Amino acid sequence: MKPLQLEKRGIATSRIVMGCMGLGGGWNQNAITADDIKQAHQAVDAALSIGINFFDHADIYTFGKAETVFGQVLKERKDLRENIFIQSKCGIRFEDGPGRPGRYDFSSDYIRSSVDGILERLGVEFIDFLLLHRPDPLMEPEEVAEVIYELKESGKVRHFGVSNMSAAQIKLLQSSSNEPFIINQMEMSLAKLDWLETGVLVNHPERMNSNFPEETLEYCRLENIQIQAWGSLAQGLFSGRHVDGQTDSIKETAQLVKDLADKKQTSPEAILLAWLMRHPAGIQPILGTTRPERIQKCGEAMKITLTREEWYSLFVSSRGRRLP
Repeated sequence: MKPLQLEKRGIATSRIVMGCMGLGGGWNQNAITADDIKQAHQAVDAALSIGINFFDHADIYTFGKAETVFGQVLKERKDLRENIFIQSKCGIRFEDGPGRPGRYDFSSDYIRSSVDGILERLGVEFIDFLLLHRPDPLMEPEEVAEVIYELKESGKVRHFGVSNMSAAQIKLLQSSSNEPFIINQMEMSLAKLDWLETGVLVNHPERMNSNFPEETLEYCRLENIQIQAWGSLAQGLFSGRHVDGQTDSIKETAQLVKDLADKKQTSPEAILLAWLMRHPAGIQPILGTTRPERIQKCGEAMKITLTREEWYSLFVSSRGRRLP
C-alpha cells in the first residue's frame, strides 16, 4: 500500500477519511434533534475505533447542519479536537433568491465569510484543511491567493486544497499563490473509472468517451498533491445494494467483490477501498457512510493488499469489456 502524499509533507492523517455529509438529519430545514447528535457521536466513535483521525466536511452539507452537529460533538468531547484533522470546503452557493441561481463563488469576500461560518458552526478556532469545492469560471487567481494568504496568516486555516479540479486549474491557482494546494478531491471508485480510462486509453478511439481531465492524476503525483476519492464505496453498488435491473457488468462485479471478500475473510467494503488504495498514487478514500457497522467494516481495508491480477480482474469486470 503506497504512502499518502500528505505523509511526505509530514502530515500524519489516517489512511481513510470519514465523510460527514450524512450528518445533521438530512437536506432540509428541520431543526437538529438529539437523535442527530447521537448519530454523529456513534459515527465518530466507529471512525475512531478503526484509526480514522480525519473528518471531511463542506459548508453546504445538509445546509450547514452537518458542521453544526459535528461542532456539538466537539463541544461534548473536549479532548477530541486536538487529536483529529478537520477538513471543510467552500465555493458552492445554492439558489438564494430571484435572479440568484445556484453558482460557484471564489470571490475573496465569499471565501472569507464561508470560513468564518465554518469555524462558527464547528465551534473551533481553525480548520486543518480548506478545499475550494468546484471550479468557479469567474475566479481570479490573484484574488484567491490574497484571501488564502490572509486565512493562513490569521491562523484560521492551516492547509489548502481543491476539489473536482483538473491539473490546469490547479496550476492556474498555484501560479498566483505561494501557499501550496496539497489536496485534490475527486469522485473515484470501482463504479467511476474515468480516472483510469483516461490513462489506459491513450491512442485508442474509446479515449473520446472519457471525461476525466488529462494529466490530472500524473500532475498530482508529481507535485505531491494528495488525491482523495469521494464516492469511494460507489453508493453500495458492489457491497450489498440490490442490483436488479443493473447491467451484467455491475452484477458480475458485485459477485466478484463478494467472492474476493469471502476468500480474504473480509467485507466487500474493504475490498472496494483496498482496490483504490492499491493504486500507486496513494489515493485516500473518503467514506460516504455514517452507519457505524459499515464504517467498521471499512477499517479492514488497511490490512489487505490486492494482487495485480485481483486488481485488474475488478477493473476489467467493472468496465464491462476487455482492455484494448
